[in-house]
Amino acid sequence: MGRLDGKVALITGGARGMGKSHVRQFVAEGARVVFGDVLDDKGEFVAAKLPAGSCRYVHHDVTSESEWAAAVSTALTAFGKLDVLVNNAGVLTFAPIADMPLAEFRRVLDINAVGCWLGMKSVIEPMTAAGGGSIVNISSVEGFTGAAGLSAYSASKFAVRGMTKAAAQELGRLGIRVNSVHPGGVLTSMMLSRADSFEHVDPEALFKSMPMGRMAEPAEISRLVLFLASDESSYSTGSEFTADGGLLSGPGY
Repeated sequence: MGRLDGKVALITGGARGMGKSHVRQFVAEGARVVFGDVLDDKGEFVAAKLPAGSCRYVHHDVTSESEWAAAVSTALTAFGKLDVLVNNAGVLTFAPIADMPLAEFRRVLDINAVGCWLGMKSVIEPMTAAGGGSIVNISSVEGFTGAAGLSAYSASKFAVRGMTKAAAQELGRLGIRVNSVHPGGVLTSMMLSRADSFEHVDPEALFKSMPMGRMAEPAEISRLVLFLASDESSYSTGSEFTADGGLLSGPGY
């Protein structure tokens, strides 16, 4: 306990799934957290269940530059500084390229990639003022390999992987570390809600092909994010951290 004592974190997409797990894990380890989402009822419920004074929930559309400014301002006003950003917010859309409307392709890129870029841009000044910090960008195994029906998602997650490395080059001398996390299958509401889109996949065969033979629990990803947010990873920047149960280690990847 206490691995994030004294740190202030901003986490996007914190109302459910992995984001909610990140928020809970960070608070448990001593961080003060501002977290945002567009699902206000769920976000306010999460905040109400955490210790008083440990966090703030804000409505936060990550495609909005003004809402990024407001979220950062909340962190500075409520807690005095900003040390950590977790760019977790994202959407998953399944559609073959031939059937996907251009507007939907752009929507996925806008949330998953542009939202991440805006987040990094928004925290440079306060993190520099704090003497440095850590940015953790949530990508995916789809940031390494594509899959049929996931052209938009894969494009966005490859983008997150690339901009992480560019940002690490730019921000290292300011004391700001930037790393990406690449989960495989995670048991979240977003993943389960899209299960009908993957009818062509045999889950039993997929799991048997994986060394660990199962999907991840959100808390397992949160522990990796926590490590990168903490001073324990002080010499890691511009790096990719995969948590996929060995999926990418197998034949065909």
